Amino acid sequence: MAIGAAVGLRQTKGSLLVELYTRLTALARPAVDPEEVLRQAASRELQALIVELQHQNRELRRLLQLAQQGPPQVRIPAAVVGRSADHWWQQLTLDRGSQQGVKVGDVVVAPGGLIGRVEAVTPNSSRVLLISDPTSRVGVMLSRSRQMGILRGTGSQEAILDFFDKNPQVEVGDVVVTSGLSSLYPPGIVVGTVRAVNLDASPAPQATVELSAPLGFLEWALVYPYVQPAASQS
Repeated sequence: MAIGAAVGLRQTKGSLLVELYTRLTALARPAVDPEEVLRQAASRELQALIVELQHQNRELRRLLQLAQQGPPQVRIPAAVVGRSADHWWQQLTLDRGSQQGVKVGDVVVAPGGLIGRVEAVTPNSSRVLLISDPTSRVGVMLSRSRQMGILRGTGSQEAILDFFDKNPQVEVGDVVVTSGLSSLYPPGIVVGTVRAVNLDASPAPQATVELSAPLGFLEWALVYPYVQPAASQS
């Protein structure tokens, strides 16, 4: 009998046991209304969608406020539609291109400040070189002391500021903006804040700058034209 039972279980793949278990535990399980379960699931989805829409609405309001700041000029709002995990801090792709007026060399900002410049354009998209890219160089200065230098990316939310002056008047908390000597960016755009200072760095003093725009979490940006001076430097 034992052998016959074993053979039977093998042939039915245990389906009889599963059926028996289901029947025995049915009385212990609470009664479930499938329609109610679906309604609750739909309600949770709707609540999650509302939260997401509220977040997008806040971002768009911040973007609108940013677009209204500064001198009047054409500013093109764009959504971030592409980003590679291998180049997360180097570049991103926007959903606006030459058909919408975007050109190579255009400046790109976001809530918080400067994020980079357009380096390639297709009819309906554009690739942005971020200021966090290790190859990026931005001419900047300290708002308080007007000390100038070159900001270079480190592939993170922090960048390194190399000063021109051997004795820069720099303090932790100083605000960093683009300088009037930059040929790739207009002056006065907020870049970040000084978080650490190394006056003994060689060949010139350095500061660690925390970038103002959240480059790791960008969803929207503003693109606007900038005519570079004849002598292009940084």
